[in-house]
Formats: sequence, structure tokens, C-alpha cells
Amino acid sequence: MGLGVFITLATVLPGRAAGSLNILCGVDEVWCAVMEKTYEAKTGLDVNMPRMSTGEILDRVRAESDAPAFDVWWGGTGVTHLQAAYEGLLEPSRPKQEADLLPWARNFFSLSGGKSVGLYAGALGFAYNSDLLSTARLPAPNCWKDLAKPVYRGHILSGNPHSSGTAFTTLVTLVQLLGEDEAFAYMRELDGNIMEYTKAGAEPVKAAGRGEITIGISFMHDAVTQKQAGAPLVIVAPCEGTGYEIGAVSIIKGSRNLEEARRFLDFALSPEGQATGAAAGQNQVPSNARAMLPPAAPDISMIKMVDYDFATFGSPEQRSRLLSRFDSEINPTN
Repeated sequence: MGLGVFITLATVLPGRAAGSLNILCGVDEVWCAVMEKTYEAKTGLDVNMPRMSTGEILDRVRAESDAPAFDVWWGGTGVTHLQAAYEGLLEPSRPKQEADLLPWARNFFSLSGGKSVGLYAGALGFAYNSDLLSTARLPAPNCWKDLAKPVYRGHILSGNPHSSGTAFTTLVTLVQLLGEDEAFAYMRELDGNIMEYTKAGAEPVKAAGRGEITIGISFMHDAVTQKQAGAPLVIVAPCEGTGYEIGAVSIIKGSRNLEEARRFLDFALSPEGQATGAAAGQNQVPSNARAMLPPAAPDISMIKMVDYDFATFGSPEQRSRLLSRFDSEINPTN
């Protein structure tokens, strides 16, 4: 289902004391901290909100399914939330903000069977450090195919799709753009240029912003945040087209604080809750039509997008199969 269709259409132990809420956070750690402080101040609850990569959160929710230690999964790529929904790991909940949500967020809610809600959207891309590119006398890359050229050997970081929802989105994007066999042939070439596969999906552009690597593959809004902080980054929407994420929020099945979890979900989808993203320097497109759009958010309506098939690639079977093939043919070392 494509974006055009959507737009138009600190671990805790189980049994903590009442007055607490335990949330697995899949967004940037700065946003996690801002939301934690904001929600504690608003409610008086003791909020425990460790930050993990999306794949790690899914593994955690699976491992604790018999006795969940957490109540809510907030943020991270929606295809991973969909996998949890299809596996029966999430609790159905109809948000009070549903009527105010943009069509793509409501459609995502329907696709999940009423178990996960679209929180924000953002396009995939890459960014290069213009200073490092100039020093190395490298040409400016504009397309996915450029990144596989031998001239960029050792100059690229990408996430590991096992732990990073961003990197899994990259994998699925390439499969949908190129066809599966051609995509894996491309990724084998690209692998020769990748210095490291990082655990977190935003780390490649953060490292590029710090001057530790020339090119980072990540969501474009993460690169915008680094550029706003003064990093000499040039942000690229690949010429062939690209994929995108719908970040999501879900209540974990078996939550011991179900009513508090539902109240948090409603807050996260409210204009006030979504404003915590901009307050934390984040640049995703919020799902609530009444929320303020961050001024520097990439205009995703102007980017060439794949017709992203959330229903297919949100399934556990597809994830497992593609990751197994990635391990077999790419064999990431970290």
C-alpha cells in the first residue's frame, strides 16, 4: 500500500507499584527523554522508558509474552509493530484521537487489526558529509546505484536489519524497487563499501554528522536533525525512488497497567504529545492533522516513493525469510 494511498485515504520487574508506566521507546533517545519528562509532569506517574532499536523491542516483547514487564511500545518502524500484531502480542485499543488522525495513520490502524496506530511518517534516504566528500575527492552520490560503486569502499554505514527497523525498511525498499534477486545482488555489491552495520538505524547519519564516516543510510528526518545541529550534511532522496516508514504506537498484550497504557496512547497521538517530537529536535511528519508540522520536516509529498506493501512485508514470515537470506548472502559481521 503506497504513501499516496495513505495520504489520500532501565528494565523493570513485573508488578511494579501502582502509579507507574513502563514504556519501550523506539524513537531517538532525546525524544524518549523529552516524552518521559513531559508525561511524568503531566500525570505524576513514575515513567520508565528505556530506548531500544525496533528489532530489539520486538525480541523483548516476544520473550516476555507470558509475563510482560512493559505496557506500551512507543515509536519505531510500523512494519515491526505489524509483525507483533500478527503474532498476537499487542492489545486492541481504539484511540480517542482517531477522528483527527491523517488517513495513512487510520489505514495503518485498520491494517493492524486495531492493535497499532500510526504515529509519524518519514522517508528513507542517505546523507553525506560534504567536508569529508571534498577531502576524499569523491563524486556526490545521488542514487542507490551510486552507493555500490567501488569509489565509496569503506565510506558508508548502514544499520543491521536484525536490530534496526530503519535497516529492515532499507532491505524491503530495495526488494520492492529492484525485485528480490536484483536487490540482493545490489546489496552484495553495496556490502563491499559498508564499513560497519550499526545496531541503531539513526547511527549512520549521526556518525556522518560527527565526521566519522562519509555517507550514512538512514531516514531523512534523522539527517535533518543532525544538519540543524550544524553538521555539514547533504541529504539525498535517491533518484530511483525510496521507501518510507510509518512509526507506530501499540499497547502490549498482558499490560499490567492497561488503563494507564490507553491514556498514554491517547496522549501520544494528541497534538500536545506529538509536539514533544519537535521539542526534541525531531522532524518526522506527525499523524494528527491538528499537530504542528516541524518546519524542517522533509516534504514527503515531493519525494518519489515506492508503493510500499505494508501488508506483505509486515508479516513475520516475510521478515524471517528476508533476514535469513540477508544473513546467507550478505553475512553482516556486527
